[in-house]
Amino acid sequence: SEIVVKLHDGREIPAAIVGTDSTTDLALLKMENVSDLQAVTLGDSEALEVGEWVMAIGNPFGLEETVTVGVLSAKGRVIGAGPYDDFLQTDTSINPGNSGGALVNINGELIGINTAITSQTGSYVGYAFAVPSNIAKKIVQDIMEYGDVQRGILGVSGMSLNTAVAKELEVSETEGFYVGGLEYDSGAEKAGIKKGDVIKEVDGIHITKFADLSGYLNAKRPNDVVQVKIVRDGKEKTVPVTLFKLETYKIGSVGLEVKNASPRELKQYGVKHGVVINNTLSEDMQRYNLRGILITEIDDEGVSNIKDVEKIMSDKSSEEPISITFVNKDGERNRFIFR
Repeated sequence: SEIVVKLHDGREIPAAIVGTDSTTDLALLKMENVSDLQAVTLGDSEALEVGEWVMAIGNPFGLEETVTVGVLSAKGRVIGAGPYDDFLQTDTSINPGNSGGALVNINGELIGINTAITSQTGSYVGYAFAVPSNIAKKIVQDIMEYGDVQRGILGVSGMSLNTAVAKELEVSETEGFYVGGLEYDSGAEKAGIKKGDVIKEVDGIHITKFADLSGYLNAKRPNDVVQVKIVRDGKEKTVPVTLFKLETYKIGSVGLEVKNASPRELKQYGVKHGVVINNTLSEDMQRYNLRGILITEIDDEGVSNIKDVEKIMSDKSSEEPISITFVNKDGERNRFIFR
């Protein structure tokens, strides 16, 4: 209901939310009639090297303007934090109260925004994580220019390769991203990428795991063109792929994000209409393996696309119960009521 920004000199300034991005847990705020502040210089998080010195600034346990020092431990770290999972890892001491604080390099340039720790005690035990500055910069620019975040995607799904996975899939490559499926009518599909291809590079960036791929693309927008190097039948090939925007809708009261279903998906599930669960947004929903499941009805109304979902939800209050009919890949229908 109210946001107040406290400055280092003790001033407290009212602020308004310009926009938010729940995926990265970032928000853009605006303060009126404040002209005597100096902006931090943004650094290039892509150019960071493991072992570089970094410093974290924040308010751990309410201790204002605390600075801690460490090194960059890893890039592209996956910690199972939700839809966005591509963090800078540091051994800089981070505790509750540091979230949202700056991670800077030895030149004082912002190279990350501290956001998470891994701990069994709830306090720092050696591992801290930050959203890279290149991602934060792009999110801020998108919110300012478009009102929301513009994410460009290839339109591929699959898994990171290692020796065990390569053996199971019977492929010779042991490093890279294995393409297990493609989004209908996506840039990747139009560019001729096929199931079974292995992505090795994007714009010269070496791809060893999914976080390398998603981390680089998180700084791109729809209609950007990237050069994707793939391996198919032992031969390397580079193809230009135009990124596209995946249209989704968030059912906030339930904690689900849905997208339009392709004709292929409808046929696979044996239904004539429905939308696909693209992401689970709440901790309750993340416990269930719902990605890829179809929703065919909401409050006994059939849904054919995300506009149908948006229309139904716009007519409901947040306190009203909602019933949703799910269809799994075996064609089984289940109806649940959420309150």
